[in-house]
Amino acid sequence: MKIAIPTADWITVSGHAGQARQWLVYDLTGHHDGDTLPSPARVELTKEQLPHHFKDDGPHPLDGVEVIVAGSAGDGFVRHMKKRGADVLLTGETDPAAALDHVIKGEALPDQRFDITTTLCRLRDLFSRH
Repeated sequence: MKIAIPTADWITVSGHAGQARQWLVYDLTGHHDGDTLPSPARVELTKEQLPHHFKDDGPHPLDGVEVIVAGSAGDGFVRHMKKRGADVLLTGETDPAAALDHVIKGEALPDQRFDITTTLCRLRDLFSRH
């Protein structure tokens, strides 16, 4: 299983996943409970590859990801990623490793922090193509 986490600094989970350029992608294929987490691949998207702009007209660097863990995301982003085969989980956890640990253990993620961009995204999503 591959899990992707948007980040603005390669250190913390960021919000507004649809506009995130930097992603940590963890490949947990073969990972067993108690194993050390594998180092994530760093994926940097171009403007055209940002989920807000991507036209779904070809392969994407996040293809194959099954779960996305983000601080915030609009409903359009969630629907778009679902069409591409990925479930989106939202959290207030800022540490990618801690968030990933919750997911691996099947535990609930900490609740999201308030993010005004989520409200703005919801408004924008009313008119989204996704």
